[in-house]
Amino acid sequence: MAPKKPAAPPPPGCSLDINDPQVQNAAIRIQASYRGHRSRLEMKEKGPPRVLENLKDVVLIEGSAAKLECRISAFPDPFIRWSKDNVELKDGPKYRYIFEDPDIVALVVRDSSLSDLGKYTISVKNPFGECSDSARLLVEVPAKIEKGPDSTKAKKGSTVNLTAHISGEPAPDVGWAKDGEDIEEDDRVYYNIGSDSTTLTIKKVKPEDAGKYEVFVENSLGMDQSFARLDVI
Repeated sequence: MAPKKPAAPPPPGCSLDINDPQVQNAAIRIQASYRGHRSRLEMKEKGPPRVLENLKDVVLIEGSAAKLECRISAFPDPFIRWSKDNVELKDGPKYRYIFEDPDIVALVVRDSSLSDLGKYTISVKNPFGECSDSARLLVEVPAKIEKGPDSTKAKKGSTVNLTAHISGEPAPDVGWAKDGEDIEEDDRVYYNIGSDSTTLTIKKVKPEDAGKYEVFVENSLGMDQSFARLDVI
């Protein structure tokens, strides 16, 4: 039998010294990574989806984009459904379903407006079970008068209603003034504030009620005002 050839030495730069601290640290990192991989596989093999990091409420300014995200665990790959106030949201230009490796799922809401206010829910389902989580999207909008009151003429003794359509989130403070002076309400002259409008009522109109009326709205993001004139005939 021919004698065995001695093993060829490794190419230059390819030898490892197992006593080298850097080599030992690399081995530790490889082992930890492998254990983490096994742990993730074992966790996924349990089946039912779970929410690992919950959705959080998001506050944003009108016109910007919002991102709602959470971390889930699910194997096999789950079916994801997003909804707003129990109405399913379809993936498209307005709402984008985002999947980020390894376990992050998100919903992006573009061009936010007051209509986007509400409760958003993610539902995660696979053959082994289902889970869900919810958060609120809060849109902040500067106070604005969408349509100011109309100037008008009224007969002496009649009733006049001056109405302005308003918006804003947080809900704006509202005030009325006449000829630059704040109106002090009483049983004859008073104003009401609704969710999207405010109305100044003047009963039993008098000649001295004629003048320039102002409505103004203000919240933490801004203010707006509008004017109308009342003539008594």
